[in-house]
Amino acid sequence: MSFKSNNQLNIPEARDAMNKFKMEAAREVGVNLKQGYNGDLSSREAGSVGGQMVKKMVEAYERSIH
Repeated sequence: MSFKSNNQLNIPEARDAMNKFKMEAAREVGVNLKQGYNGDLSSREAGSVGGQMVKKMVEAYERSIH
């Protein structure tokens, strides 16, 4: 079975930067992501990576308005 992501970036040129950001967030929360398919992650692991990404985006926004 092949897997096709439905996640589309508004700016396709940002894909590499977003992948780097995701890997950095995963490393910070102790989740071992691989390049490519990571369907073997638990929901908890995937959620912790997404949560860390959101946390970092909110922090960056807060810094930008001060």
